[in-house]
Amino acid sequence: MTRLSIIIVTYNSRGEIDDALRALREPRPRIDHEIVVVDNASTDGTASHLRATWPAVRVIDAGANLGFAAANNVGIRQTSGELVLLLNPDTRAHGQAIDRLVDALDSRPDVAIAGPRIVDARGHAELSFGRMISPFAELRQKVLQRMTAMVDDMTRRTREVDWVSGACLMIRRADLEASGLFDERFFMYTEDVDLCASVRARRRKVLFLADAQIEHLRGRSVASARQPTSIAYRRSQIAFYEKHRPRWVPALKAYLKIRGRLPDKR
Repeated sequence: MTRLSIIIVTYNSRGEIDDALRALREPRPRIDHEIVVVDNASTDGTASHLRATWPAVRVIDAGANLGFAAANNVGIRQTSGELVLLLNPDTRAHGQAIDRLVDALDSRPDVAIAGPRIVDARGHAELSFGRMISPFAELRQKVLQRMTAMVDDMTRRTREVDWVSGACLMIRRADLEASGLFDERFFMYTEDVDLCASVRARRRKVLFLADAQIEHLRGRSVASARQPTSIAYRRSQIAFYEKHRPRWVPALKAYLKIRGRLPDKR
């Protein structure tokens, strides 16, 4: 039985998915695993390219652009691995990093989720963990992310955190199912923080693992669609506050309206 299910959600990712899949082979994770790609109705031929080039990878057509949370749920429901690794198509996650995430979960039964140290193409660390989202936590996160040396130092120590980035997140299936999978009201962004909050509400822990490192070429996935990406982020941000910080919603909407960033209702 496959122990690890690696799920990658794609949307017009043909230009980057080959490198992501190649990294998973150089070297391969020690653990018995499967790789499943859920394609969100790409228009650039991502799905057909994968079927022609990567026959060992299972490709699932979502049928429409469902968003990150819902598409991951499709992949989760169609796999059975005891562990689930959620991975972005613009990441480079080598087998050794994945092995370390597995080892961390195997050695810590109290931990439900583990996430690695994430760096960009230049080797600069990303602040890929943080405190539960609030106005003050968001401000702190933005300020810290600009302090390169401090972020590098912060990401050199393994620690228990409130959340880790969904760009590369490993979770036990039992905890994932007990938490109800991803909340599909989040089309893109904050769904990882919400999932971690659900896990912690069940008194399970989230671990940032400093000695597992992957590369995230974040700019490639965002640069081609900045306006839609910004709108998706704001919608998810509002949905998150409505769910977790309802008293702050009027102030958040007023702030976004003043800045001209309040998204239209869908």
